[in-house]
Amino acid sequence: MPHGWIILDKPLGLGSTQAVGAVKRVCREAGRGKVKVGHGGTLDPLATGVLPIALGEATKLCGRMLDASKTYAFTIEFGAQTDTLDLEGKIIAESPVRPTRSEVEAVLPRFTGPIEQVPPAYSALKVDGERAYDLARKGEAVELKSRSVTIHALEASVADATSVTLIATVSKGTYIRSLARDIALALGTVGHVTMLRRLKAGPFDLSQAISLDKLNEVGRGAPLENVLLPLEAGLVDIPALNLSPEQASMVRQGRVLTGLPHTDG
Repeated sequence: MPHGWIILDKPLGLGSTQAVGAVKRVCREAGRGKVKVGHGGTLDPLATGVLPIALGEATKLCGRMLDASKTYAFTIEFGAQTDTLDLEGKIIAESPVRPTRSEVEAVLPRFTGPIEQVPPAYSALKVDGERAYDLARKGEAVELKSRSVTIHALEASVADATSVTLIATVSKGTYIRSLARDIALALGTVGHVTMLRRLKAGPFDLSQAISLDKLNEVGRGAPLENVLLPLEAGLVDIPALNLSPEQASMVRQGRVLTGLPHTDG
């Protein structure tokens, strides 16, 4: 069984679960049999970009990848808010206000650092045992509690008369659609996300990502190793401790190491 990471540049319209299914199919076509596969952070079908997909033993690191900070580029179209907060939904509010780039940049510090945000009604969060998006699709009112998240960095990239593209590095649990909604409201208008692209997830970025076409080449005979990063690639950003063989043996036995120039933890 292969162990490691495939970093997919997820195309528009493909769900994260479908992407995992595509990797499983390619592994079968490549004669690898049944391979354990998981992903490191959901991307909406309308989003593109970095989707880390773990194979074999790397699936044990998926939880760590879900907790990692992520970087996105996203475009807010001002003047209309939809019920899904993106292009998929129907318009529920409109405004003639179109903020300038300087006005946008002036409010961004208010959304940098620890903030409170209310997740979108159309999200996978559960309310009384049901997915919020299932309730919303049935026309039921969905009330979600605000949550604390951290926006590590937020800057304007491109702006025109009706929209602005921002780049944000955010903590786990952050909803970019909610961030876009709240920025628009702070500017005295409404808005929705028209483009969302993940640029980085944990230690992985677009420079390591492959297209779906490149992935499919493996199913047609190309070596899996051409697209597979080693398991350790998911751990390059963690603190490391060099141990002697004797110390390593002690750690495997659950014994406490002493005499190291490091504090516990």
